[in-house]
Amino acid sequence: MNTEYTGHQLLQPGRPGYVFLLLALLAITVFGGYCAYHMEHTGHVITGMNNQIVWGLPHVFAISLIVTASGALNGATMASVFGVSLYKPYTRLSVVLAMVLLAGGLAVLVLDLGRPDRLVIALTTYNFRSIFSWNIYLYSGFMVVCLIYLWMMFERRFNRFTTAAGILAFAWRIVLTTGTGCIFGFLVGRSALDSAILAPLFIALSFVTGTAALALVMAVVAYLQNAALPGTVVEALGKLLLWSVIALVYFSIAHHLTNLYVAQHHADEKLILGKALGWLFWPGHIGVGIALPLLLLILRRKLSSADNRQLSPHHLLLASLSALLGGVVLVYLIVIGSQTAAQQLFPGKTVTASSFGDAGIAPYSATHWEWGLGFGGVGLSLLLLFLVLRILPVTPQPVHQAP
Repeated sequence: MNTEYTGHQLLQPGRPGYVFLLLALLAITVFGGYCAYHMEHTGHVITGMNNQIVWGLPHVFAISLIVTASGALNGATMASVFGVSLYKPYTRLSVVLAMVLLAGGLAVLVLDLGRPDRLVIALTTYNFRSIFSWNIYLYSGFMVVCLIYLWMMFERRFNRFTTAAGILAFAWRIVLTTGTGCIFGFLVGRSALDSAILAPLFIALSFVTGTAALALVMAVVAYLQNAALPGTVVEALGKLLLWSVIALVYFSIAHHLTNLYVAQHHADEKLILGKALGWLFWPGHIGVGIALPLLLLILRRKLSSADNRQLSPHHLLLASLSALLGGVVLVYLIVIGSQTAAQQLFPGKTVTASSFGDAGIAPYSATHWEWGLGFGGVGLSLLLLFLVLRILPVTPQPVHQAP
């Protein structure tokens, strides 16, 4: 059965699973809040973090959500900026998804830093030599730009400005993701991160995870409406995800080849590609995040049809889920892996004795408190999304046609 969309409406769940979904997301969010509260009052001693691993698993969740938020605008910008009409019914959903993902990521980030009460100081005191100060403007500005973008869509008098707002949102998301990548690329104290190529790598990663998240959310919304995604939309999403994964492959190869070329990065590459973290890099990033999506998207076979050229919705969803998981693994390798490596406190010098974590690989094992806080951010993002869909006319209105 084909499904066409005309206009927008409030989400009208045609299946009983909507209430259960909200309750499950609420429970995950509440547990995440409790984990943050317990870590705040007990201290980071209950986590797997230490003096060398200072950014733990919650930071992996937070950065993954922020990067995915940038890429979730793909649907809106494809319609408003590049004129692909297939995505037009999903522009509002794309923008709202980007905003809630950023909100969830920032919530985890603030709660994991240990002193959320000092957020006001961070918002009023700036050190513009620090990339962190730049990101305060980038994140808050992203929210403002998305609100303006939505306003141009909702108000018919301003619909003519939608393209201009879309161009601004597209440019802002590129700068935002560049800033997120530069957080790591500018950390010269960590030789595993000291590379400007991390900025375009994060942009490519945002395209992959954002497109994957958008495809999954669109499928869930269509399911709740007792509808189905049109085959043309499935095909378009598949092509966008395919080229995004190919771009990620290119920048990932370039990143590792650059590190292998620079002698001082050889130890870090041996850590990532070898036994220490290779068990996660090869099956996680390469296998699940790259090989499986490419295999599913390039084969383009539909199990229920003899037409091998049409992409199956099930293949798209499986490719999106695997690409999303692989993206999280890549963020883990960048964030945790770079801290696991022995830090060079005095480059070019021989350290005869030291009690700091510069002598070998630092151990790290995340506790359930960190997992709870991370998943709490994901739950908060999705809870906000499905509540907004019931408050604002964001959901495409399906019109069913006979096969």
